[in-house]
Amino acid sequence: MDMVNTFQQFEHAVLPRANQDERARQEFTKSLKQFVQQGLLPGLAPVYQNRAARAFEKQYGKPPADRWDIRKSMIPDLYFQHYASANRIAQELIWESVIGSIERQLPGLEAAAHDLSAKSAAALETDTEFPVPRYISAIDIHCMPGGYASEADERDIVQGALYDRGVYLYAMGYMGPNNDDMGRSVCNYIKRRMPDFAPTAILDMGCTVGHATVPFKEIFPDAQVTGIDVGGPCVRYAHARAKALGHEVSFLQRNAADTGFADESFDLIVSHILLHETSGQAMPRIFRECHRLLKPGGVMIHADLPPFDLMDPFTQFILDNETYYNNEPFWGAMRDKDQIAIAADAGFAEASIRFDTAPMAIMEFAAVDASYTEDAAEALADREFTAGEYAPGGGWEVLIARKSA
Repeated sequence: MDMVNTFQQFEHAVLPRANQDERARQEFTKSLKQFVQQGLLPGLAPVYQNRAARAFEKQYGKPPADRWDIRKSMIPDLYFQHYASANRIAQELIWESVIGSIERQLPGLEAAAHDLSAKSAAALETDTEFPVPRYISAIDIHCMPGGYASEADERDIVQGALYDRGVYLYAMGYMGPNNDDMGRSVCNYIKRRMPDFAPTAILDMGCTVGHATVPFKEIFPDAQVTGIDVGGPCVRYAHARAKALGHEVSFLQRNAADTGFADESFDLIVSHILLHETSGQAMPRIFRECHRLLKPGGVMIHADLPPFDLMDPFTQFILDNETYYNNEPFWGAMRDKDQIAIAADAGFAEASIRFDTAPMAIMEFAAVDASYTEDAAEALADREFTAGEYAPGGGWEVLIARKSA
């Protein structure tokens, strides 16, 4: 299907604007990423079936049994080496293509962010001495230079600006013109599956720049919506971005494993691709914190990609390339975790814990018409999606649990 292109990310006052040369570089990086995904990646399956698996069986006397065996069979293959190298280069080039725009406009972007935040009635809280968890600060996650939390001073928004534009290019437009597909998808899911649920206090954990946070304010306008993240520049950018889009949303620099909020502060706690970027030790603490923070009857929803036990070994191998080649050290480990058991240990009743799929909002919108409206999504609520180019199966896997009343 036709998707929006690199020039159609919706602009706002703190989004870095590219000049002609920068646009050309960004379009190239987006096109290269698309070529790797649509041109090279499909070739891995026949290479594995017709060449790598046979070589593995000849060498070891058995066929590959799991994703680790598949990786062992594929690593020596020249085609896989070409794919993995091109994918890593494309990822690094995406960030590089955005940095020039930010450096050229940084004083103006910082001033705009400061002015927007000053006009917002919603809370903003950052601390240059904030103790960022080592598992976040020690690595540039998904190869983004500086990671989430690199910080120059108390006005710094660089990492937020880099993430905002870079993620749009990385997703090839599949996150929507505001990069907000995950938040919209979860909101749509709640409206369809829990029509009587009307949260008045919502917390988005690991919000980065608030892409997924703002839709909750749109869909639940009377609710107090708060986003938290460990990255100060991202939190500052998120606060200004929300105001630039016309919304009053609070953004605080907090750790999802130890938020500092009072017991029973929220009706709904959500996260969007947080779990695969947190450590195995932190995940149980985050779930326990969710249980502590929820009011009786409150709901926890974590949106990510499916656990590995819901996939065949070859699909596991494909997705696990993020662990090896995209600075995502917890990607594979997270998908091996028994998240239902972890949620139960955190205090949620087992009967309330389940996985489900929230269809991608952008695919629903595009399938109905060109308008970007909730009505368009509702019209395809029961559509059966086939595998998409961005999220497997055309939807986000959501882990849902409800605190006992």
